[in-house]
Amino acid sequence: QLQLVESGGGLVQAGGSLRLSCAASGRTFSNYAMGWFRQAPGKGREFVAAVSWSGSKTNYADSVKGRFTISRDNAKNTVYLHMNSLKPQDTAVYYCVATTTEDTVEITTGGFYDYWGHGTQVTVSS
Repeated sequence: QLQLVESGGGLVQAGGSLRLSCAASGRTFSNYAMGWFRQAPGKGREFVAAVSWSGSKTNYADSVKGRFTISRDNAKNTVYLHMNSLKPQDTAVYYCVATTTEDTVEITTGGFYDYWGHGTQVTVSS
């Protein structure tokens, strides 16, 4: 089993930045493609970003492209989501995810990911 624990959420003004971290434990971290999803109040789960095992491939939702950056440090068993130019519509609970099914960043459906963290709240005020 793989355990994922997110941190770094909080309250920020529009235009500000946050960095989310996801610490993994329990299994070999580098074998997993990783990603982030989010869920805003009253809305469905939404793909945000994904990164391959090696970190060389990434994919982003159109809504965050150019503002968010996903990265990973396999030596630290951690994946990051750097969020810049935050908007009120970015307000959501952000979930870290992982999969061993296939090393791809192209699948954006939640069912593809085997492991989920408990989430961290990000609130962007206008």
